[in-house]
Amino acid sequence: MALTAPSPSVTRPRRRRALVERAVVIACAAMLAGCAVGPDYNGAGMALPASWSGAGKSGATVAGTPQLAEWWTRLGDPTLNRMIDGAVAGNLDVAAAKARVREARASYDQAVGALFPEVNGAGVAGRSQVGATRPVNNVRGAASASWEIDLFGANHRAVEAARYGLDAATDDLRNSLLVLVGDIASNYVQARGYQARIALAQRTARSQRETEALTRTRLAAGGATALDVANAAGQAASTEASIPTLETGLTQTINRLSVLSGQPPSALADAFRKIAPIPSPTWRVRRGIPADVLVNRPDVRLAERRFAQATARIGQATAAQYPSVSLTGDISTSAARLGDLGRNSSISWAFGPTLSAPLFNAGKLRAAVQITEAQRDQNFIAWQASVLGALEEVENALVTLNQEGVRIAKLVSSASNYGEALRLSRNLYQSGNVSFLDVLTAERSAYSAESALVDSRVTRALAWVSLNKALGGGWNGLVDASRPVIVDHNTGPHFINVNGSRP
Repeated sequence: MALTAPSPSVTRPRRRRALVERAVVIACAAMLAGCAVGPDYNGAGMALPASWSGAGKSGATVAGTPQLAEWWTRLGDPTLNRMIDGAVAGNLDVAAAKARVREARASYDQAVGALFPEVNGAGVAGRSQVGATRPVNNVRGAASASWEIDLFGANHRAVEAARYGLDAATDDLRNSLLVLVGDIASNYVQARGYQARIALAQRTARSQRETEALTRTRLAAGGATALDVANAAGQAASTEASIPTLETGLTQTINRLSVLSGQPPSALADAFRKIAPIPSPTWRVRRGIPADVLVNRPDVRLAERRFAQATARIGQATAAQYPSVSLTGDISTSAARLGDLGRNSSISWAFGPTLSAPLFNAGKLRAAVQITEAQRDQNFIAWQASVLGALEEVENALVTLNQEGVRIAKLVSSASNYGEALRLSRNLYQSGNVSFLDVLTAERSAYSAESALVDSRVTRALAWVSLNKALGGGWNGLVDASRPVIVDHNTGPHFINVNGSRP
């Protein structure tokens, strides 16, 4: 049997097809290999102390893993619990943080979409006539596809950066919740502190007015002087003058709580109609170790995620210095009738890779890499600063909590002794055994000691709140960030309202 060589008209299409197949295989292999340029993120490291220096020995804190879930409930105040629940649902900063999470999630989806081919289609239908010829119909259809092969990982680095950005947005939301819970608790303690100060001032002023009345009686009997009466009246008026300032502080604190809850100022005024005691921490806080802040503090995690995102962007900028390869394809067909597009039409197609490479750009691409490297350094420094700030906040809260515990014990003794001294001085003054100056001094000392005790209790409660907040205690419940604040309707094709509208 004789063998004949294939004709050139047969071998050329086969060779072209083989070349195309090889190009596709090489491109897919390169893509699947995950080639990427730029630095890989390996985490952030920082030397931390092994223990807290401000822990002290007062018993306010103990060793062990911090118990941060719903820490505010340990104050045993149902009103505070309800306010925090309402604030989480209505706070505007939290709502804005939820929107940023949705934005970051959409940006991530957008970056992932760049890894896949893009296909577009077009269709044209028309009727034409040339001179005296009969009119003819013309129907055309076309489709085009393009796919950028991620040879040097630019798109994968973009996805990586977007993923870190989504993590950062989630930590930003958690940090907003942490700040909110801490602010609600702190302002609530302040409000109860103002109520306690107002009640003390009112009680002291009434007692001083009674002393004034007693002094006037003694003046009539010749046992006191007009100077004594003037001093008694002046001291009572001075105490009463402090009450409006305290009332102003209470009102402003209630307004702050209302706005934090996403409501108009004074919306929560009814919750403070009834006076309640200053929240008193009865639970010792498990302080953990300094390394816990890296895991528990959302602001520290947020800074670390931004550092990671900045690292991924270096790879994006670096990849721009390398060649890029895209696969493009087009197919078109035309016919006189729509039904003939697939049968009697003229089909044309084109397919092949496109290579582009930067040849000269006057150093712009290298400068872009240097910019991202500098931004990476800035984010790393910001992360270090956030860690040091977190450690400082914990140490300050620890030492304040411990020292205020010691101070309260001394102030309780001071207030008790000065109260007894006031009672004795009044009895002795009424019987004429001491001068009014002794009573005046005793009243001032007793009021000062009671006021200092109230301030110390407020400071200790605030330190307890600050410690739980500094350790990373925030809202641990579910937070739905998927629901937009504004729900649009009639977003499909519709006629435009040319008149417009204003809110």
